Amino acid sequence: MMTGFWTSMRRDLVLATRHKSEWLTALFFFVMVTNLLPLGVGPEVSLLRKIAPGVLWIGALLSTLLGLQRLFSSDHGDGTLEQMALSPVPLAWLVAGKMVTHWLVCGLPVVLMAPLLGIQFDLPTRSLGILVLSLLLGTPILSAVGALGAALTLGLRGGGALLSLLILPLYIPALIFGAGAVEADLAGISPQGHLSLLGALLVLSVFFSPWVTSLALRIALE
Repeated sequence: MMTGFWTSMRRDLVLATRHKSEWLTALFFFVMVTNLLPLGVGPEVSLLRKIAPGVLWIGALLSTLLGLQRLFSSDHGDGTLEQMALSPVPLAWLVAGKMVTHWLVCGLPVVLMAPLLGIQFDLPTRSLGILVLSLLLGTPILSAVGALGAALTLGLRGGGALLSLLILPLYIPALIFGAGAVEADLAGISPQGHLSLLGALLVLSVFFSPWVTSLALRIALE
């Protein structure tokens, strides 16, 4: 099972390196969203600090959505997904490999870029650390839950719009706890509660999402 997991992950990483524009577009979108909003609200430092957690988290959320529609569509189009379903390796393990790859390609660059973008909001060093930690816990949730939405909308006409409508409400808890952790730190309150809840959501999504997503894919293939 672990061999199938690593094989699936390695295959998608190779494909991602051959199509750099896909993950670079998501990263560029994140940078543009977080850069445009400060220009619109003005240079007031107190206001920038206040909106920083929400802006950075919303940018991460929206940039993650860009790559979700292609998560299974290309494999579905060339028949690879059917072969994965017929493989002796449980489909959930292969799906988990694709989820991890999606996070490495779309989520991890956002985590690494966030401190640099947080500086323009005049966030303190400690708050930048909390921001990185919250994104490190939260972006895998976005990939795991997003994979479920991509499986449910696979093969449907207008699946991109339907995927956004389906997934965005499910992202709200991660957004609330992730941005709330940084806001709590800025207010001088311990962010441990928010981070603990975010960690609990991460455990639940990582444990359940591959299995539920694999069931949704089998239904889509039928």
